[in-house]
Amino acid sequence: MQTAVLTEDLEFEFEERERPTPASDEVLVEMTDVGICKSDVHYWEHGKIGEYVVEDPLLLGHESAGVIAAVGDDVEGLDIGDRVALEPGIVCGTCEHCRRGEYNLCPNVDFMATPPFDGAFAEYVVWPANLAHVLPDSVSQVEGALCEPFAVGLHATRRGSVGHGDTVAILGGGTVGSVTMEAARAAGATDIIVADIVDSKLERAEEHGADATVNVREGDFAATVDEYTDGRGADVVFEATDSEPDVEALIDAARRGGTVVMIGLADEATVEVDALEIITNELDVLGSFRDANRYGPAIDLLAEGAADIEWIADFTEPLANVKEAFERAHDDDDAIKGMISIGE
Repeated sequence: MQTAVLTEDLEFEFEERERPTPASDEVLVEMTDVGICKSDVHYWEHGKIGEYVVEDPLLLGHESAGVIAAVGDDVEGLDIGDRVALEPGIVCGTCEHCRRGEYNLCPNVDFMATPPFDGAFAEYVVWPANLAHVLPDSVSQVEGALCEPFAVGLHATRRGSVGHGDTVAILGGGTVGSVTMEAARAAGATDIIVADIVDSKLERAEEHGADATVNVREGDFAATVDEYTDGRGADVVFEATDSEPDVEALIDAARRGGTVVMIGLADEATVEVDALEIITNELDVLGSFRDANRYGPAIDLLAEGAADIEWIADFTEPLANVKEAFERAHDDDDAIKGMISIGE
């Protein structure tokens, strides 16, 4: 089978590998669609994210969907031909966090496309059957692949307890900000304010449900929220960028007794915070990491038409053009999400 390998020299090379055989509790999936995540681009550009370093050839891609080509002997409920989205983290199942159901915090996770674990830039992938989620007819393969970031947005809105009638402000109009907007609307938020530095992303946010937007290179995030809410502030504020977080702006945008949820992962994330403002306004400041138990709800919302995420996919390239796709994902400020089509 054909694979696209990121080498130790951070170059893509095409490598023919033997098609894997599923174990008794696994499925073999013929991959169709894989999203290009900012983390993928970061590994390609820098060769590492924190303590995770590309020291050996690595397959990138963890936002993935495909069609089951074979099932292990003990697998039930999945059949050859089923279209599936693959949840990318294999957890231990025995640690305190797994037992609590917060398996996104498992310290022993094997996560797709995170060194040393290969991702989905391959014609076939074997994966645990319990992490292969069947897609109904109304959910496309692209949407299936995008269930991964959508699940992240759903997890974040759950962390922030977004509910009916809430006003939500989102700093960041990229992939995570966009799926968080969709998740917040599905959770009942009636007013959503989105901020970014790229006008085209703000225009698209407005087209897909944002009630107000602001380019933070030209305007002030907290001031825009303040004006929109007549000085009250947002019930829940999300930080969804990959830049150094402007925590003061997030705090200033939240209402008294409100919530700030931080999702974005920045290279330089150490910031000064006015603790007195958090205390006197009784703010909840929360982190949100990946997701747990959100793939099912993500697929249900898409199937019911309660959320729309396919619009965030700007372009698709075949696996043969993986380098060109990464260059565009890196250089095109207007692009929210690039996709790789496997098998074309």
